Amino acid sequence: MRYNIITAEEAAMYVNHNDNVGFSGFTASGTPKVITVAIANRAEAEHAAGRPFQIGIFTGASTSDRLDGALARAKAIKFRTPYQSSVDLRAAINAGEVPYFDMHLSELAPKLRYNYFGKIDIAIIEASSITDDGKIYLGTGVGIAPTVCQMADKILIELNAHLPKELAGFHDIYEPLDPPYRREIPIYTPSDRIGTPYLQVDPNKIIGVVETNLPDGTKEFDSVNEVTMKIGKNVSDFLASQLANGGIPKEFLPIQSGVGNIANAVLSCMGDNPQIPPFQMYTEVVQDSVIDLMKKGRCTFASTCSLNISDSLASELFQDLDKYRDKLVLRPSEISNHPGMVHRLGLISINTALEVDIFGNVNSTHVVGTKMMNGIGGSGDFTRNAYMSIFTCPSVNKGGKISAIVPMVSHTDHSEHSVRVVITEWGVADLRGKDPRQRAEAIIENCAHPMYRPLLRQYLEKTANGHIPHDLSSAFAFHEEFLRSGDMSQTTF
Repeated sequence: MRYNIITAEEAAMYVNHNDNVGFSGFTASGTPKVITVAIANRAEAEHAAGRPFQIGIFTGASTSDRLDGALARAKAIKFRTPYQSSVDLRAAINAGEVPYFDMHLSELAPKLRYNYFGKIDIAIIEASSITDDGKIYLGTGVGIAPTVCQMADKILIELNAHLPKELAGFHDIYEPLDPPYRREIPIYTPSDRIGTPYLQVDPNKIIGVVETNLPDGTKEFDSVNEVTMKIGKNVSDFLASQLANGGIPKEFLPIQSGVGNIANAVLSCMGDNPQIPPFQMYTEVVQDSVIDLMKKGRCTFASTCSLNISDSLASELFQDLDKYRDKLVLRPSEISNHPGMVHRLGLISINTALEVDIFGNVNSTHVVGTKMMNGIGGSGDFTRNAYMSIFTCPSVNKGGKISAIVPMVSHTDHSEHSVRVVITEWGVADLRGKDPRQRAEAIIENCAHPMYRPLLRQYLEKTANGHIPHDLSSAFAFHEEFLRSGDMSQTTF
């Protein structure tokens, strides 16, 4: 190998205070694992010596505790974008200690190239293998790696021996030209390939290689419960009914699904529904449930940005990668989440909401309107452009003290103009072709928990006038009552 083999601590010395750093990966998958911890340790040492040390962080999406968590605890983050899921980083953001700007995931790579955020000083990339002429074969997550490698002055590589070299060939690395030279992206089915299986960089930029042997550290999601299974069945039955009445083409359409327990339940129920034919996916994250569907022949292909599967399943998968070579492709987030691809392929998007108001607006990000949870992620990329956009959520949380169906969302991420269908464990509200009052009646009747339906109807009846019958004096009464007593069900109008 032509490159210098160095330690993580030596690599961290190349990262300076005030640098902007771009990382590979999307979720924990493909995210660097040891250089980031060494940077955090260096930051703590610099702070102890009375010197400042913070870096700006650009990633594909959320990362892992070895990146966001370690750097947040070390108070080493100058700013952060576009998405995170770290407990420690979330606390720092909500305390006002870390500037954080939320972004649609498809937008970060092009906006970096448009110079919205300044230069990238260094890129830190996890790889399964590299060649002397600068070909980087990435790991299980791609994210914004092509763009940050193109823009960075220097590149550090984590060469992870845990990743089999047989991952070569699973990637499709493509970066569009920027305006005014941009052309159409020639993807017409989820399985189309348009790029290279490797990321090509100037080998002279690679200033060091750190050897590792670590899994992503992804745990299995909790088993589905009665509520999530009911949501999954409601989604599956709704899609089957749409297929039967011609609302979905008989060939069916590719699926985009979010991540988590509800998504697992939805995909499981779709796989078990004999009225739904085997389907393809064009999505940002593949999780365990998708691999299970592939084993059963129910999911025939998945285009994704991240193979975010549990460590136990990854070990099994890595032993038999050839079996999945014609079933998976890994793309940069700029392509996996590209609005034009979503629209062209006619995706059915299925994402999770924190709360939904009775007129169909969705809050995906902020608890009680102020506290950031994770970020908008890719949900907006898919929702606004999908053939059919579906949002799911349990109708209540905290034992019924929080209603996910409210008079007015405390923060809006997806407006009523983008949200087509809302589904909870109680049923389905198809909002297409309905005016605001009709949407409200459908959501209250079909999606709200029975204990909250009288309150929501009472609110709706307070204002008879206006196209959207809001009562501004009590639109946030649910939230105000929760802040006051901790129980939305005690709301009075």
